[in-house]
Amino acid sequence: MEERLEDYLLSTLDDKKPWVSEMEQYAKEHHVPIMEPLGIELLQQLIRIKRPKKILEIGTAIGYSALRMLEAYPQANIYTIERDEERFHVAQEYIHSQEVEDKISLIFGDALETTSLVKENGPFDLLFIDAAKGQYQVFFEQYSPLLSEDGMVISDNVLFKGLVANQSGDNKRLDQIAQKIKRYNEYLVNHPRYKTTILPVGDGVAISVKRDKSE
Repeated sequence: MEERLEDYLLSTLDDKKPWVSEMEQYAKEHHVPIMEPLGIELLQQLIRIKRPKKILEIGTAIGYSALRMLEAYPQANIYTIERDEERFHVAQEYIHSQEVEDKISLIFGDALETTSLVKENGPFDLLFIDAAKGQYQVFFEQYSPLLSEDGMVISDNVLFKGLVANQSGDNKRLDQIAQKIKRYNEYLVNHPRYKTTILPVGDGVAISVKRDKSE
């Protein structure tokens, strides 16, 4: 997105609450990836529209997106999975500081191995994927069956700094991740049961909804 346009859009956002600024500063200082401001605004607006009773998040990190989702719709119950022990404990502290332990349930473990545990709390109205980029398709395949009939899947970072369209050639590791995400995007847009729209907001957000059975 052109810089002046992005600056303009950022100027239209509401002022941040102190705890939001604090978490963003922590993420910056400790190199924790969190959603970009316009991306989180889109996620929140989708949640305001959808009003999901139960949300499943793959990739808690420090709890930033979970808390922002709850901010958008306080009636939701959020189940979120994190495998990094240090980040898991930081998320616990932030969630405790907001006194929302009854609304956000933290699950420690690898999302590739927690399906049976998570299933007990389903079905879910929204699945948010924001974890290991190379495993997005596996996460989708494992957890989309736990969605309600009108469930939605939101995937972050699907444009991966623009590298899905134009690889740098300078960083082999990043190019390999970009290739994996590109294959995931192709999987989404060709999925027989889901209709996906990819938006160039933040680092790229994919919105997948179940196709009408008549399609």
